[in-house]
Amino acid sequence: MGIKIGELVNEVKRTITFENLFQKRIAIDAFNTIYQFLAIIRQRDGTPLKDFQGNITSHLSGLFYRTINFLEHNVKPIYVFDGEPSVLKLDTIKERHKIKEDAKEKMIEAQEAEDFREAKKFAQRTSKLDSNMIDESKKLIEDMGIPIIQATSEGEAQIAYLVEAGDAWACASQDYDTLLFGGERLVRNFAISRSRKVKDTTITLDIEYISLSKFLKNFGITREQLIEMGILIGTDFYPGIKGIGQKIALDLIKKYDSLENVIKNKVAIGGKEIQIDFELIKQVKNIFLDPNIKKDYQIPKQKGIDYEKLGELLIEQHNFSHQRVENALDRLRKLDSSKVQVSLDNFFKRN
Repeated sequence: MGIKIGELVNEVKRTITFENLFQKRIAIDAFNTIYQFLAIIRQRDGTPLKDFQGNITSHLSGLFYRTINFLEHNVKPIYVFDGEPSVLKLDTIKERHKIKEDAKEKMIEAQEAEDFREAKKFAQRTSKLDSNMIDESKKLIEDMGIPIIQATSEGEAQIAYLVEAGDAWACASQDYDTLLFGGERLVRNFAISRSRKVKDTTITLDIEYISLSKFLKNFGITREQLIEMGILIGTDFYPGIKGIGQKIALDLIKKYDSLENVIKNKVAIGGKEIQIDFELIKQVKNIFLDPNIKKDYQIPKQKGIDYEKLGELLIEQHNFSHQRVENALDRLRKLDSSKVQVSLDNFFKRN
């Protein structure tokens, strides 16, 4: 979910292409990306892709083909996986579980009524990521030679730190919480330009680039104030205050300078005074300002591609189309051979 500040971001975001990301390391929020695949890669009735044993494979399909696109465009992905969630996030996780269960019931009803459009809509809200899917996702990524970092806690905090440390150029996530964690450069819709249908309209999803420093400068606030806005609006660690959206939160923080002052001045929204425990505010702010991150990782390096293991995982274990996978592996082989040729050319230039 993350903080909802899309309208504010629209004032500073810009559209970029893969050419802008040439030879750059991009730290990807793996869970966020995999959930996208589980939601959108589905059959006509909303059912996710499955193998002959009934195992879901939407995430593997999405990761495999999208990662190849990254490599073909000379972008260097680093996938960062979440660790243990904060205690404050447990309520959000419970709420998400309830939403998924409700959506599943509505999906089944729509499927029985053969209303496949409605079924697919609810199906996209039922996505679940289990430990086996996480392990197989990691295996696929490693077999493709792509670096993985296992975060201690929040993946978004870790990718923000990778950018801060200079080990990645930008963070890739659909959620804006990465900005609250201090991610200076954020890219969204990180894929080849694609289209999707919203009701009866087709919209194109271009890669969006957001600079945290430009965002803060544009609105005349600090990152700490942005975090306090997040508490008012709602984040994964606090549900927010009913009736407060991004613009009201911005106005309140700019007027009173801090969330503490908002509360001390007994500001009311919809006739109800804003009340948040100061200790809870401190705990939420601390998650963003002093996150539990791993600093002792080795600088990730891209490894060789294991074509045999990729074939075993996708074709033999999960009965992906042999021809489609082989065609994709040929694309990877061409990339490998071109790298060898570049290395040879550089060698002869030096000698």
